[in-house]
Amino acid sequence: MKKVFQKISSILMAVVVLFSTMSFTVDLHYCGDTLVETAVFHKAKGCGMEMQNPSTEDCAIIKSDCCSNNQIVVDGQDELQLSLEKISFEKQQFITSFIYTYINLFESVKESTNSYKDYSPPLVVKELYKLDETYLI
Repeated sequence: MKKVFQKISSILMAVVVLFSTMSFTVDLHYCGDTLVETAVFHKAKGCGMEMQNPSTEDCAIIKSDCCSNNQIVVDGQDELQLSLEKISFEKQQFITSFIYTYINLFESVKESTNSYKDYSPPLVVKELYKLDETYLI
């Protein structure tokens, strides 16, 4: 039971470390005020209505683009080492005593104590089921 609990807790801690250090981006494409596309880990393709550059250089008509892209970046944690110098002595003492008492909660008894192992059972003088004449059929 103790080994199963240790395996489950180690897998859980590995998943927590993985997700706390992972960073990702969410790319949003708006057409006007309407959200058209959302993409995670790559750029959104768009709706195909983006403004094209004019082919002639003489044309100086400038229109504003109705489409816009928004990018949300979620940064993961870069530094994982916690220095013990930042923790006060009282907190260090509490942590060590807590871990020590918590580990000792799950220690199992090595051998069971048998107080009757040196004694033999009493001798049967009469068979009771013959006295009461009760038989299992």
